[in-house]
Amino acid sequence: MMEEEREDIITLVDEDGVEQDFEIIMTLEVSSTEYAILLPVGADEDEDAYIFKMVEDEQGEFILEAIEDDEEYENVVAAYETILDEVDEADEE
Repeated sequence: MMEEEREDIITLVDEDGVEQDFEIIMTLEVSSTEYAILLPVGADEDEDAYIFKMVEDEQGEFILEAIEDDEEYENVVAAYETILDEVDEADEE
């Protein structure tokens, strides 16, 4: 049986050449920069999500880059947590 291809699943390759599938949980914009929130496929709810900066290359394709700046990372985490809190509050109503 052929597996259905999902648009919200991407495969990343780590520095050791190991491939892992991730689900794109959401994208968000912080300070005019787009970020992607990823969770490993099959992960449980308690597993931490990964945050990557989305950068457009010369061909107009988006690539994911690690966030090197601690302040930038903390700003994105704060924005993501605010969104999660708003969703939780809406679910409680």
